[in-house]
Amino acid sequence: MKSFRLIHFTDTHLTGDASATIRGVSSLPALRAVVADAQHRCHRPDGLLLTGDLVQDDPAGYALIRQVFGTSTVPVLCLAGNHDLPDHMRATLREAPFQVGGEAEFGRWLVVLLDTWVDHSAVGRIGEVQLARLRKTLLEHRNHHVLVCLHHHPIRMRSEWLDQVGLEDADEFLAIVRTHSNVRGVLWGHVHQSLDSFVSGVRFMASPATCAQFLPHSDEFAIDDRPPGYRVLELLPDGTIATEVIWLERYAQRGFAALQAVGPRL
Repeated sequence: MKSFRLIHFTDTHLTGDASATIRGVSSLPALRAVVADAQHRCHRPDGLLLTGDLVQDDPAGYALIRQVFGTSTVPVLCLAGNHDLPDHMRATLREAPFQVGGEAEFGRWLVVLLDTWVDHSAVGRIGEVQLARLRKTLLEHRNHHVLVCLHHHPIRMRSEWLDQVGLEDADEFLAIVRTHSNVRGVLWGHVHQSLDSFVSGVRFMASPATCAQFLPHSDEFAIDDRPPGYRVLELLPDGTIATEVIWLERYAQRGFAALQAVGPRL
């Protein structure tokens, strides 16, 4: 049986202005550099994951997402983040290779995409309807290994300001994960940093943004000096996940001290 390789890009924060910067990083050139690096390193991926904040409150940014990813020969699985506009996202990314939400099978692996978008809020919520659907999906696919993807973080990041804008119904979600042994991994964006941790045998992973990063374990909002990044995941036939975060060191941020004053707007 074969393994499947997915590449995770998140928090691209594009606008209709191709020259726009987000916290000192030109978001479109940084994204293009990240994608080019992934194409060089990761031959023949089986799918791409875009887990939210594709745009920075600007529906025109989705046209740039189409420019960057529209020629992909593999599925581009998308989720909304708190800066996205879901109706515009679905309208612009309604055709292949894009898929907004839902599920995707890769052999014995099932990728489940959960929408945590809440109108006019940086906080996330799955909601009872999706939680019920998740329970049903996990039961129906009990013979699949499952990777659950969402935008907001379901576990604490040990950052006081950031943990105030996480997943509201995290306890309910984690209870489902604990009671279904086919969940092998949980993957998210939103936090603009890397995390890789095992909780009760399940791998919990956050990936860095393709633009600016947040300083880990900071009680107050702060920008990190790490460069743009992305994550590669290898979904193995036995249900284990091999993964690596790739940082584009040549994109190391400048003016770090000045950027910390921008303010905690996710």
